[in-house]
Amino acid sequence: MDRRSFLKNSVNLTIGAGAVMAGYPAPLFSAPAYPDLTALMGGEPEIMFDKGIEAMGGMSRFVKPNQTVVIKPNIGWDTTPERAADTNPRLIKQMVKQSLDAGAKKVYVFDHTADAWKKCYERSGIKHAVKEAGGTMVPGNATRHYHKIQVPKAKVLKQVEAHELFLEADVFINVPVLKNHIATKLTIGMKNLMGVVWDRGFWHRNDLHQCIADFATYRVPDLTVIDAYRVLKVNGPMGVSNNDTVLMKALLMSADPVAADTAAARMFGIDPSQISYMNKAQDLGVGTMDLSSLNIRKIRI
Repeated sequence: MDRRSFLKNSVNLTIGAGAVMAGYPAPLFSAPAYPDLTALMGGEPEIMFDKGIEAMGGMSRFVKPNQTVVIKPNIGWDTTPERAADTNPRLIKQMVKQSLDAGAKKVYVFDHTADAWKKCYERSGIKHAVKEAGGTMVPGNATRHYHKIQVPKAKVLKQVEAHELFLEADVFINVPVLKNHIATKLTIGMKNLMGVVWDRGFWHRNDLHQCIADFATYRVPDLTVIDAYRVLKVNGPMGVSNNDTVLMKALLMSADPVAADTAAARMFGIDPSQISYMNKAQDLGVGTMDLSSLNIRKIRI
């Protein structure tokens, strides 16, 4: 998919009755103070995040002084940013900086990686980006940091061992990269939460889609920010070469993880109803797939 095709798909994001388009006056009728979902296109990662979070009410809406913030990118793979298997490091750097500027006491970044964690942290560029911004990288490979919890609303994943940072953070922000996945067609926000648990094998053996939806009920991220700057279109989740990617220059953000994943699926060119975990999460009350009911703001840069 080239950028022209992407822009065509992005236009297909259904705009609700309360939507506000950048550059147009606000409607006369009452509307929510902030968008439910913001979609940005055409900018660099830092600029898109700054514009998007401003539209959502600013970082101070989500992060208060002296709070502990945990930012969860996808850092699962020992690849470079050009491969788009991991979240863009420039986006993470800006998010750490904005969190600290909002008064955060501490900003942690981690992932339970698929490849060797030290190599993933280094080669993805995220370790260096976090350090430059003043954040703290934490390894996700030690069992002592995971604690057993019950998932009350789950249908399959009744209990799981989750990382203590995920459990204890005042603010939890999920920052997946939009990409193809061999097992689920797409991996976006809710699937990215597999990186905060210890035993992912159980999920794969016991209805992966239901487990993704089940875990999403335990703690809804305060904000989901989907990196679609460079998108892995085929051979996910790791990719084979840079040719598997498309430069889309897009970003999505929402406090509703189901809405965020739904919009990202449409951007990718896949009908969200074909992604089982999205339907299951909606059924469990995690969020909505009905974008027409939301106040969506689209910003072109």
